[in-house]
Amino acid sequence: MRRISRLATVCRAGAVTANATTGNTMPSCLVRTSLYSSSISGRHHNWFTNACPAITSTNLVDPPARFVAGNMLFSSSAASSASVSDEFEPKSKAYPKDVVLYQYEACPFCNKVKAFLDYYDIPYKVVEVNPISKKEIKWSDYKKVPILMVDGEQMVNSSEILDELSQRIDSRDKVDESSDEAGEEKQWRGWVDNHLVHLLSPNIYRSPSEALESFDYIASHGNFSFTERIVAKYAGAAAMYFVSKKLKKRHNITDERAALYDAAETWVDALKGRDFLGGSKPNLADLSVFGVLRPIRYLTSGKDMAEHTQIGDWYSRMEGIVGGPSRVQG
Repeated sequence: MRRISRLATVCRAGAVTANATTGNTMPSCLVRTSLYSSSISGRHHNWFTNACPAITSTNLVDPPARFVAGNMLFSSSAASSASVSDEFEPKSKAYPKDVVLYQYEACPFCNKVKAFLDYYDIPYKVVEVNPISKKEIKWSDYKKVPILMVDGEQMVNSSEILDELSQRIDSRDKVDESSDEAGEEKQWRGWVDNHLVHLLSPNIYRSPSEALESFDYIASHGNFSFTERIVAKYAGAAAMYFVSKKLKKRHNITDERAALYDAAETWVDALKGRDFLGGSKPNLADLSVFGVLRPIRYLTSGKDMAEHTQIGDWYSRMEGIVGGPSRVQG
C-alpha cells in the first residue's frame, strides 16, 4: 500500500509539472516516462509511410494485436531501407569501448541520445531507471536522465552529450563553428528542445483514450512491480490527461493537432529539398528531431501526423540510416 501511495503522490506531482528540459526531474518523472510511449517492437521499421506491405518493428517485444493495423501506416520497402542504410553507413575511428545509458524508455531526451548511438553504430547497454525510486542512479549526484557512462566517465544533459560525443568521434565532417551550416544546425536543435517537445504531451494525452494508450508503456516497459504498473496506467493516465490541458494553456496552444502538424511541416520546409538538414547525411539536428519523434510512432498522434503532413519521406530515410536497438548489447 505504501508503494501505491508513493506512486499516486508522484502522479499528482507530475500533474503540476510542465517544464520540458533536457533531463527528467523526479516530480516530472511520469510526464517524461509516459510522454512518448511505444508498445511495438522489432527492427528497421519505416515510420510515416502511408502505403506499404512490409511490417517490421523497432523494439524487443512483439506488438500487441491492437496495433497491427497501425503498423501498415509506418512500414516501407525493406529493400529501400537497406540501400539507404548501406549508402550512408557512418564510419568511426575512435569509438568508446564501454557505454551504458541510464534512461526512461519513453523519454524524448534519452531517445535523442539513443538516436546518436544507433546512427554511429556504437554498442551500448541500457539500464531502465525506475522513476519512482530511482534506485538505479542512486550512485550519481545527478538525479535526472539521461545519464551516459562512457568508459567510466559520466555525461549528462542530452544536448551536451551529443556535443561531447560528436567531438570525440572522428566519423563526420567537422563543420566550422562560424559557418552557416553550424548556425542552422544549432538553431534547429534549439527548436527541438524549446518548441517541438512542448507539443507532444498535449497531443498524446488529448483524450482519455489517448492517455491510456500512452500509458501502455508503463505496463510493458517501465521498471515497476505488477501493482505499480496497474496503478500507474490508470492513475497516471488520468493525471496526465489533466496535465496536458495545463500544458496546452501554458504554451498558448489552441489546437494541439494543428500545432503538431505545423511543426512537422516547419521541419520539412527547413530541409529545403535536401535529404537531411545536414545535406547528404544527417547532422545533430536531424538526429534530435528523429530521436524525439521516434517513441510516438505508434500512438494515435503519430499516426495522425503521418497522415496529415509531408514528414514521411525524411523520417523513412532517417529510420533506414539510424537503424534500431538490434545494435544494443547487454
